[in-house]
Amino acid sequence: MSFFGFGQSVEVEILLNDAESRKRAEHKTEDGKKEKYFLFYDGETVSGKVSLALKNPNKRLEHQGIKIEFIGQIELYYDRGNHHEFVSLVKDLARPGEITQSQAFDFEFTHVEKPYESYTGQNVKLRYFLRATISRRLNDVVKEMDIVVHTLSTYPELNSSIKMEVGIEDCLHIEFEYNKSKYHLKDVIVGKIYFLLVRIKIKHMEIDIIKRETTGTGPNVYHENDTIAKYEIMDGAPVRGESIPIRLFLAGYELTPTMRDINKKFSVRYYLNLVLIDEEERRYFKQQEVVLWRKGDIVRKSMSHQAAIASQRFEGTTSLGEVRTSSQLSDNNSRQ
Repeated sequence: MSFFGFGQSVEVEILLNDAESRKRAEHKTEDGKKEKYFLFYDGETVSGKVSLALKNPNKRLEHQGIKIEFIGQIELYYDRGNHHEFVSLVKDLARPGEITQSQAFDFEFTHVEKPYESYTGQNVKLRYFLRATISRRLNDVVKEMDIVVHTLSTYPELNSSIKMEVGIEDCLHIEFEYNKSKYHLKDVIVGKIYFLLVRIKIKHMEIDIIKRETTGTGPNVYHENDTIAKYEIMDGAPVRGESIPIRLFLAGYELTPTMRDINKKFSVRYYLNLVLIDEEERRYFKQQEVVLWRKGDIVRKSMSHQAAIASQRFEGTTSLGEVRTSSQLSDNNSRQ
């Protein structure tokens, strides 16, 4: 970024110390495009240099101070004037004075708390960025650099299966089962559909993954539902006693971890939506929330050795329990 005025201009650049070795991650921007950013985790140090390159070596650049900030903020699209900062750190790099030659300033933010995952949604954006500022009397010179933060989770201690019986009295009675209630982002949803009573001519059945983004509070709450995936279970009429397996791979879809009440500003939840369509095009559906979490590629340094062993041991086990609920399809479902 250049500043032109009073005969001098300066190019500002933010350089990370571990830029060559640090992993990058794809992240969706506001316009829907994907770009790669440096990837950080909670507790990691952020360090580097702010480089100032003067365009006219024979002229000086006066300033009122130079600083760099590390900021985590939430921006609600319907309230763009207000940025809600949940992390705000600042380092002064130079006192007021003048710069007569190009130079670089070192900075380090040690063990920075990054409590939430980076997120770009339909109504909200959560971002982390470094911002270098050269304070000037008329116009400040500002340079920003975004980074991406991923939140990692360990294996859940309790990961019950989901079993539900749904039906329309004397017409339809089915039971569906999913092997877990919590899935990591590269997981596989395994389940079965059992047809106990079929007196409706069903022609199609599918499972949808629905992302529900909730923003705002009180009267200003906005809900956005986005169908991430459609998985066809069957095409044709089932018969009584039939059992249909489900195997849905999550790795191919754009998913984030479940995010609940992030800084009291927004939530992101995921649901499995079982959809049945009869020959008269009537739709019957049943939703069940599932929790998604991000599994680390490597064991984090912050994890104890015992926790690492326990997590590996858990990976090879089956679910520890079952949650059984029962409800009538006609109570909670919708016909169109």
